[in-house]
Amino acid sequence: MAWFTPALTGAIRAAGQVVPDGLMPSLRPEDLASAARAVLAPASREGLEQLMASIQRESPLSFFGHMALRWDALRLLRNAAQIDAAHAKTPALAAAPVEAPIFILGLPRSGTTFLHTLLAEDPANLVPRNWQTIYPAPRPPGFDPKQDPRARQVDRQLRLFEALSPGFAQMHPITADSPQECSESTAHGCQSLRFDSTHRVPSYFAWLEAHGHEDAFRFHKRFLQYLQNGRPGRWVLKCPDHTFTLEAILRIYPDARFVFVHRDPLAVIASVAHLTEVLRRPFLTRIDQAEIGAQVAERWIYGANLLLAFDQRGDIPPARKFHIHYKDLTHAPLEAIARLYGHFNLPLENTAHAAMARRIGARPQGGYGAHAPYRLESFALNRQELKAQFAPYIKTFCAA
Repeated sequence: MAWFTPALTGAIRAAGQVVPDGLMPSLRPEDLASAARAVLAPASREGLEQLMASIQRESPLSFFGHMALRWDALRLLRNAAQIDAAHAKTPALAAAPVEAPIFILGLPRSGTTFLHTLLAEDPANLVPRNWQTIYPAPRPPGFDPKQDPRARQVDRQLRLFEALSPGFAQMHPITADSPQECSESTAHGCQSLRFDSTHRVPSYFAWLEAHGHEDAFRFHKRFLQYLQNGRPGRWVLKCPDHTFTLEAILRIYPDARFVFVHRDPLAVIASVAHLTEVLRRPFLTRIDQAEIGAQVAERWIYGANLLLAFDQRGDIPPARKFHIHYKDLTHAPLEAIARLYGHFNLPLENTAHAAMARRIGARPQGGYGAHAPYRLESFALNRQELKAQFAPYIKTFCAA
């Protein structure tokens, strides 16, 4: 990528702060659907209308943000139409079960990505990959991302985004073939908490919370069935937003299993706020750190209490729940994974164990680089107030 110079990056970023009036392509839902040649299901149409209305009112889009949003929306609509057409053509896709998937839960920045990446090294596990959420297709045995044009294109897109978002690569190192979060799959139905990370969309967020997530996870299952292509496997799925969609997950996947990864919230909240700021900067012309801090704190105080309540539910037996602490996962990951497999009575083959060991050796702790601690004060957050609000979660899961 010799052509991608710091000067070009700076020019793109500078241009991103100006939106020429009357020169931008339409973001109207009906125009997007027409451009994508997609016939929207009622749930997807409502989600798209709510999302675009919220962004138009509440997100000050940059030039890059406007263009990226249109590209993203068209991609999602085309992909959803592709998946729906495949199901219509091949009913056997929906007949293939998605049995007892494993959902990884936890606060952001708690090691869930590290765990997901290691579990993806087991050939017996299926995970959605970054490139598959952008160019949906089954991942064939022996897949080589260096030889696949779709994966190479996604790696180029990731490098562009990393250049436009200084700090992203250090906070969240990923490649085209890395495991991807479920919020990218549910985004295809225009009903995903993912949009709240990259844009300021309080009214869309409120609508989605009231609407619920069952429509999104109904499509999520169809997406997994499309990716597995009639060959069911053991899906391992990860997203911090699972914390807020557990009722929908249980309705669509009544035999789901859950892995809780725990970390002291006070060690992660400033990092979550900083990552939100990094994700929004390329798309928006104005960023309010205090607003982001308040949003992140409120959201994850609520999320921590949801995790606590979910663990205490009696209708989900302990055999379907496994808890692990961040320190145990990062200090002795193979031992932690062996306990996880043992808890769910899954075989951990030597080949899988060796692949995980190689991954750890190549990228200890997931490849996250060292950085100065993120400051709560930068986001107008008070440590003592947060400690009191997170106290029930900390006492239950993070006490020494």
